[in-house]
Amino acid sequence: MIRPGSESLRKIAVVGRGTAGSLAAASVSRLHPDSAHELHHIYDSRIPVIGVGEGSWPSLVEELHRLTGLPHETVQRRLNGTRKYGVAFEGWGRRNRDFTHYFTPQQVSYAYHLSADLMEALLRESTRARRIDAKVLDIARVEGGAEVAFEGLPPERYDLVFDARGFPGELDPGRHIDISFIPTDTAVIRRCPATVEEPGDGPVRQHTYTRAVARPHGWIFVIPLTVHTSYGYIFNRDVSGLSEVESDFDAFLESDGVSEFEQRAVIRFPNFVHREIYDGAVARIGNAAAFMEPLEATAIVSAQLQIGMVLNMRLNRPVEHLERDAPVVNRFLIDNMLRYGLFVGWHYSCGSVHDSAFWRYARDRAWPQHREAANPRAAGCAALSKFDDMIELLNRPVIDKADWDRMCGVPLTSYAQMSQGLGV
Repeated sequence: MIRPGSESLRKIAVVGRGTAGSLAAASVSRLHPDSAHELHHIYDSRIPVIGVGEGSWPSLVEELHRLTGLPHETVQRRLNGTRKYGVAFEGWGRRNRDFTHYFTPQQVSYAYHLSADLMEALLRESTRARRIDAKVLDIARVEGGAEVAFEGLPPERYDLVFDARGFPGELDPGRHIDISFIPTDTAVIRRCPATVEEPGDGPVRQHTYTRAVARPHGWIFVIPLTVHTSYGYIFNRDVSGLSEVESDFDAFLESDGVSEFEQRAVIRFPNFVHREIYDGAVARIGNAAAFMEPLEATAIVSAQLQIGMVLNMRLNRPVEHLERDAPVVNRFLIDNMLRYGLFVGWHYSCGSVHDSAFWRYARDRAWPQHREAANPRAAGCAALSKFDDMIELLNRPVIDKADWDRMCGVPLTSYAQMSQGLGV
């Protein structure tokens, strides 16, 4: 296949070796048609990959098969994975009942629960790159490309740089859209014994679900892997203290029949979208581009979209179109990331079974900020109007067949399932 943009991508860098960086490096190796291209995978080995349990979307199943060339069953086993068929919500919404957000087709389409550190190792095998272990001081756009500045090494110039260095140190209103309507900002991660046993003759085929359990200070995710179960308590550090969260976490694990655990990390995170995900030379991906709490497992699928959009556009479009293409791609990515954020924040709009300080804050103070935060004048995209269109569809007595395939980050079927469950 002739790829008219490949000549302008002779030298590419990926900075970061977490999930997003590993996906980007493997994608360049697979998609670039010219084996003579130069790929540098840059990371600081002093920064560990936190081996948390992660959820994903069904698109990752086929993506990992394409990137590795391995059978689905082999990939799943290499990731200590289980098959995720959706998210099981416990205690969310005004109906005070449990419900499940299924992938579509229901009970057919599945994703993976996986171990993040094992995915990095798996994708490394499929990546043809020069690996540079160094601290990156800066990534800047320069004439005809981007330059990476290192600590202790001379700078390098590249035609394209994927920046996967993670969250910004702090949010800057000029550079970031603050998704203030999502009410959480901290996660306590624990590793507990496995509840799913892998059979000796192949991968786990049973249906598993990410549990999202409403608790007084936020909610707890439960991700079942074959060697351990990953638990995380998601809360707001300005509403609840760490000690009271830890105490409630202990109580939940006891009620769940878990007698021992390993404390993995306490992670602070921003909920945001970068205003310049892609500028033509630098593509921010993963947590450097956008993040929203892990309620609907949007992190990996966001990275897939960012990498795929940028790489396919650069390879398939002549370089003469780059200055016009880059703003269009950037606006599309911002719009899509903000749609994910609105969908996630909407989950809090009806509260939960707990009438606590956190849930009152989430329902009555945080979520009402979404109209201001996602205002087109502030965000520079139409995500809010598209979200409003989906809510309007849900309120119709009958939805026309022509609208069944409507999307706003996620399909109408996802909105309908969540609406019924939450009692919107």
